[in-house]
Amino acid sequence: MATSRKTRRKPTQPASEGLAGTLSETAQQIWLAGLGALGRAQAEGTRLFETLVKEGLDFENTARRATDRQAGAVREVVEASISHARERATEAWDQVEKLFEERVRRALATLGVPGRDDILELSRRIDALAAELRGRPGGSSAGTRSGRAGTAKTKAANRSPAKKAGKARSRATRD
Repeated sequence: MATSRKTRRKPTQPASEGLAGTLSETAQQIWLAGLGALGRAQAEGTRLFETLVKEGLDFENTARRATDRQAGAVREVVEASISHARERATEAWDQVEKLFEERVRRALATLGVPGRDDILELSRRIDALAAELRGRPGGSSAGTRSGRAGTAKTKAANRSPAKKAGKARSRATRD
């Protein structure tokens, strides 16, 4: 008859030992990869840090140059604006000054106070009269002709300042 064949299986321990060995080996590789990454990060970290510092300095210098250029342009615009404002202020001040002088001149003219031109004209006329008097024979001084002129001068010198002012006012109102 037929005999049945039964196969016996081998114990599963060697398969589990292989799996454990594989897992252990994989864990060991992962651990070593981590240590390698750490070592590389430490070695390259210093170089990376130095590189980042250099790049940061370069960026700062570039930014500073750009900022200086922009600040220079802004400074020029501001200085031009200030110059223009000064010119306008000077022009406005000159106009105010001219208006003030004109109004004062008109007020003085209204009050009858002679102006600079009037005084200069009178001075010229006095000089011309004085020259004419010097040119006449015998009379270089009006005070030597009569004795009365000298006494009038003496009386005027002896008067008090209040009397002199009152006399001058009364003369001005008569004219």
